[in-house]
Amino acid sequence: MGGDDKDGYYCSICGGIPPDKITTKRILVDGKETGIDQLDWIIAEVKKLGLTDDAAITGELLKRTRALNYVPTKKVQEYEKALLAEYKHALSQ
Repeated sequence: MGGDDKDGYYCSICGGIPPDKITTKRILVDGKETGIDQLDWIIAEVKKLGLTDDAAITGELLKRTRALNYVPTKKVQEYEKALLAEYKHALSQ
């Protein structure tokens, strides 16, 4: 790994982000591992709303996810299912 706190860290081989510095959380969307940037923050923000209806929770999760990540129109339902499952998993911990 190259770089430092001042210049930033990068892979000395390819110049990309070193694997140990990747913080994007991954969830299964339609059976494929998909990175969702800021997922922990998204879940925390939706928890603060105190919603109990799955449809309302899903809508808020998707709205925040779309603000920070690309969600293909054809995969919206799959993202909704995956996000809600991850939200419920986070609540149970």
